[in-house]
Amino acid sequence: MIAIIDYGMGNLHSVSKAVERLGFEAVVAADEQTIMRADGAILPGVGAFGDAMSNLNERGLMDVVRQYASSGRPLLGICLGMQLLFSRSEEHGWHDGLNLLAGEVARFRGTFKVPHMGWNRLNFEQSHPLFAGLEEGFVYFVHSYHAFPEQTSDLLATTDYEGPVTAIVGRGNVFGMQFHPEKSGELGMSLLRNFLRLTEQK
Repeated sequence: MIAIIDYGMGNLHSVSKAVERLGFEAVVAADEQTIMRADGAILPGVGAFGDAMSNLNERGLMDVVRQYASSGRPLLGICLGMQLLFSRSEEHGWHDGLNLLAGEVARFRGTFKVPHMGWNRLNFEQSHPLFAGLEEGFVYFVHSYHAFPEQTSDLLATTDYEGPVTAIVGRGNVFGMQFHPEKSGELGMSLLRNFLRLTEQK
């Protein structure tokens, strides 16, 4: 069973349906018992970093997510959910994140169009089970802020938008995808499938 963590700011339905289309049971969950019982967990997100952290805290889910990460079972953050995995973000003033991955989230800076929105090519930075059987291709991004991991070993894939942009991160059992895999065609769904397969490994 895959827990889709509900803290009031995620595209829960589309993520849940994508998981089910891939043949896995998905449960939208906002309680510790259900989340901690899951074989894998997904932290989706749409909106502002500070608001998301406040919602997680108010619903008692901040520690639950950290406990889940420490359990060794696979955890995936999507879009804003990926950014929440990091130490802090400058979005609307500095806010602390879950600090599961060391690094900061900052706004795009330059004269180019923000938000970064559209299909961009992934570049795999290292071999990883998430990429098993896959080739680099295009996925769908919508974001104005992007992550800067402190440890290069956490950087699994990048894209290019007026410079390198963090696209996929991972350390141990904790993963993040800046794009929306459930909206990214065959490659996005294949990446999501490979994550879900990791939840089957005991």
